Amino acid sequence: MHKKTLAASGLLVAALLCLTTLSGCTRPGGGDRNYGAAADWPNHGGGVDESGYSQLAEVRANNVDRLGLAWSLDLPGEVTLQATPLAVNGVLYFSGTYAAVYAVDGATGKLLWKHDPEFWKHEPARMRLNYAANRGVAYANGRIFVATFDGRMIALDAKSGKELWSAQAIAPGAAYFSTGAPLAFGDKVMIGNGGGDFGSRGYVTAFDQATGKQAWRFYTVPGSPEENKGDPAMEAAAKTWSGEYWKTGTGGTVWNGMSYDPEFNRVYIGVGNSGPYDPAVRSPGDGDNLYLVSIVALDADTGKYVWHYQENPREAWDYKATANIVAATLKIDGKPRKVLLHAPTNGFFYVLDRETGKLISAEKTGKVTWADRIDLKTGRPVERPNIRYEASDVDIYPGPAGAHNWQPMTYSPRTGLVYIPAQQQGIRFTKSLGASGKVNPAGAMTLITGNPDDKTGWLQAWDPVRQKEAWKVKLDSFWNGGTLTTAGDLVFQGTGDGYLSAYDAKDGKRLWRFNAGLGVQGAPISYSVNGRQYVSVLVGYGGAAAVGGTHVGWKYNAQPRRLLTFALDGKAVLAPSAPADMSVAAVDDPAIKISEADVRAGEALFITCALCHGRDAVSAGVAPDLRESGVALDPEAFRQVVHDGALRPTGMPSFENLSDAELRQISAYIRAKAREALGTRKPAADAVSVGGRF
Repeated sequence: MHKKTLAASGLLVAALLCLTTLSGCTRPGGGDRNYGAAADWPNHGGGVDESGYSQLAEVRANNVDRLGLAWSLDLPGEVTLQATPLAVNGVLYFSGTYAAVYAVDGATGKLLWKHDPEFWKHEPARMRLNYAANRGVAYANGRIFVATFDGRMIALDAKSGKELWSAQAIAPGAAYFSTGAPLAFGDKVMIGNGGGDFGSRGYVTAFDQATGKQAWRFYTVPGSPEENKGDPAMEAAAKTWSGEYWKTGTGGTVWNGMSYDPEFNRVYIGVGNSGPYDPAVRSPGDGDNLYLVSIVALDADTGKYVWHYQENPREAWDYKATANIVAATLKIDGKPRKVLLHAPTNGFFYVLDRETGKLISAEKTGKVTWADRIDLKTGRPVERPNIRYEASDVDIYPGPAGAHNWQPMTYSPRTGLVYIPAQQQGIRFTKSLGASGKVNPAGAMTLITGNPDDKTGWLQAWDPVRQKEAWKVKLDSFWNGGTLTTAGDLVFQGTGDGYLSAYDAKDGKRLWRFNAGLGVQGAPISYSVNGRQYVSVLVGYGGAAAVGGTHVGWKYNAQPRRLLTFALDGKAVLAPSAPADMSVAAVDDPAIKISEADVRAGEALFITCALCHGRDAVSAGVAPDLRESGVALDPEAFRQVVHDGALRPTGMPSFENLSDAELRQISAYIRAKAREALGTRKPAADAVSVGGRF
């Protein structure tokens, strides 16, 4: 940025206005010193606005071809890396697969300290609920905060990594887990949780940063009449539910998508999907089921409800408002508007007034079939018939993975564009019946096949004022990483097929590309140490890649998980690793006899295993491919691992509830899949059902 003298009074007034707003504004000459992040990257989304924008401009469109690897750090034992690192005073802080926290010198890559919360020792049964992942840490007042899978909020000394306190955010035995990055604001730190797919009632909890004492808690959906009594927000929400919903299940967990607004002293939370998905089971009759799939504004001091905007009334498709929430000031109809920008899974891009929660505009960013448009007068979607599969099966776009999921989008005040990790995949919804003829609360979801644009991804540049696409770049993979935008007019994004690229922020032209050796899911960051600009990203494909069927050839433990950091004229060389490989080195013992009844029963039981080991036993690198596993050939070894928990410290849950017969059935299913890969067994019909835990 060029330094300028504010000689004219008009420029002085403009500068003062910038300093008084959350999102700042653009200075003459293209500077933007009050928006996004500067030398540090202290928040999950960079600045307090969560825009994912860096003010640094040493690396620019005209010299990005000189960008090279400055250093790399291998991370043994890690698998799924989804975190966006923080950078504070020249030190990087980030979390690994199981919420281990790392502190690394930002200039050299030297590991300064590591804290391991040993999550597998705490309520190990909770490990069965979801694949292990963690999306980052928070920093405030010399402390690092991390939320563990088992629901502890831990505060660490930023200099030493020493544990300062630990507090429980999840009740023991409850069907919850934590995977998100905490949000630090004022003297508090907040976290939500996952578990909505199990019907768990959503909430967020704020703790005192210094002591770990609970400051307040806000529930996102109502409980029983006794629990709601005296709480205006819950009493109002309960009017939009029917039946004994608190017994059936509600959902509405906040596992991502939280931001803080210092101007209004509010926090904004993105509420997740329903559970059960079918509203006829969850809440028979009618009603919007607040505050599912909503952005809710809360008073930061008290946690009291301020306003909400619901993106999907009466949710039925595993849609969620958990994508990151970006604050900005946009010029709309000739006037500056303080807004929130949001691109949830349902395929619309929303611009909301962040003071009132009133909808300003909303448009489709891709293929959307559940609604024609959003009515700007009412703020409600104009829905299409039978979208809640009341009368028959129905194909819906987008599916639960969404047109945009948790991977952070970013906003550049220089271009006025938002950069979205976009994707497309449709789903067929069926109101399935069990053997008794009763409705199955989970229903069934089957991937739509045959559409050439399905299972594809894009980097999409979106104009939030005009509500139009500015440009897009088609990518070679479906499940890709978050974005970073910089004052150097660049957009950085890592992709599932293992590349980190830089694009011209104005037109989408790819200017630079680096082979990271493994797929990327999280977002890159940019920071500065001693005046030198760096770009850093975690490389560790995993998470929903397994259950979502997005296998691109990565193998468990074949490619190292790493932190890669780049700078102009960087000369480091990345050690080679195994390339992507779609082949299967299946193992089998033809002497093992399996029955078709066991295979069918094992397929049903394998649904839980598929969270990590993959749909159809194709692991996508998240966990060992069991078709290639010798353990799965040995009944005693299989029992020790699956039933007894021999590998629990490495993240493999134990399933003491499984009987010997059920272990045999799961093993039979694995044998069948191995033989299909070897060509010694005819593959089963290609009908794939998917879960919703994205």
